[in-house]
Amino acid sequence: MIETHDSLRACPAPAKLNLFLHITGRRSDGYHMLQSVFQLLDWGDTLHFALREDGQIRRKTDVPGVAEQSDLVVRAASLLKAHTGTKCGVDIEIDKRLPMGAGLGGGSSDAATTLLALNRLWKLGLPRETLQALGLQLGADVPFFIFGKNAFAQGVGEALEAVQLPPRCFLVVTPEAHVPTVEIFSDKLLTRDSKPVTITDFLAQQSCDARWPESFGRNDMQPVVVGKYAEVAQVLKWFENIAPARMTGSGSSVFAAFSTIGEAEAAQAKLPAGWKSAVAPSLDTHPLFAFAA
Repeated sequence: MIETHDSLRACPAPAKLNLFLHITGRRSDGYHMLQSVFQLLDWGDTLHFALREDGQIRRKTDVPGVAEQSDLVVRAASLLKAHTGTKCGVDIEIDKRLPMGAGLGGGSSDAATTLLALNRLWKLGLPRETLQALGLQLGADVPFFIFGKNAFAQGVGEALEAVQLPPRCFLVVTPEAHVPTVEIFSDKLLTRDSKPVTITDFLAQQSCDARWPESFGRNDMQPVVVGKYAEVAQVLKWFENIAPARMTGSGSSVFAAFSTIGEAEAAQAKLPAGWKSAVAPSLDTHPLFAFAA
């Protein structure tokens, strides 16, 4: 990252994985209660911020299918500006690498990076808890990226407790399928009554093996997505001969964990031609963690 008095260049917006995802209930307002472990990845989008003196907030990069004013980065900047009353503005550029509708948290991560970066660029000095509360207004995954550490998540995803996870490398395969989160959450076949687990339950399954515990948990959304999107089912089927795999979030990306980059790359080399994939090492801490107290 390059920082000057009036710009922040090359700010990372890392992807996340849900190592498991259980839906334990539904609130009266319609939001689903869940439990998950979020894993940060050393792979994602990159954002650039340049200070504007006229107070305007502008996205300088075209994002296909996403209008400027509905983009989470613009909404995040506008929310932060309204909350603080700052007269500052910003130009935002996005180097988009993470696919949309893939369960990797790309839009949420972009929004979190925007809040963290502008907290620094606009010299606001807001504490992490305030930024997390603002982020929750934008989406349930945003607080995790501001929290900035791998975490056991509960509630709608906003109740976070840091966890230590073993270093590993993931192969992430994303089929040509955009899976709308709302569609999956509203499906009548979705499991909504998984028995709650504890962070102790999860940590007890951790071992020196770099893979997440095969015996622990599942993704409650996976059966619904597989039933609707044959492309996701195909990827999961391919992984059966390679390594234990699981869908992340509401899909469509599927991942497997390996001990080393070499092992992940060896598996990647076996993928059918044309399949989109990435080899991504794990992260312990968000690269912009220091931008909030």
